[in-house]
Amino acid sequence: MKFNFEDLVVYQKSLDFIDFVYSTTNEFPKEELYGLTSQFRRASVSIALNISEGSGGSDKEFSRFLRISSNSLKECVVCTTVATRQKYISEEINQKCRRDLIEISKMISGLHRYLRNKK
Repeated sequence: MKFNFEDLVVYQKSLDFIDFVYSTTNEFPKEELYGLTSQFRRASVSIALNISEGSGGSDKEFSRFLRISSNSLKECVVCTTVATRQKYISEEINQKCRRDLIEISKMISGLHRYLRNKK
């Protein structure tokens, strides 16, 4: 049995991104556990949570949750930048993270645009 939002490709991609963030942050220094590690994980999970939470409501409500999801995505951009600057991740990992975030961002924007033009 599945919920409708689970069929959204953007939701599935956001779950893949969460897996990536958890795997990557496992390598962060232990002193970051309650700092950058926690923030990066929470922000990545928030992307998927807001897509799922908004999907069952009205188009207007869904759009609002997509905006929140997009804001969480931007937090992830900052987290990956900080992680790179602190040398917790390589430039290669940073670029992979950014590619994933750009892809998810475009999907969120496309879904948001679809909801706006649906009327």
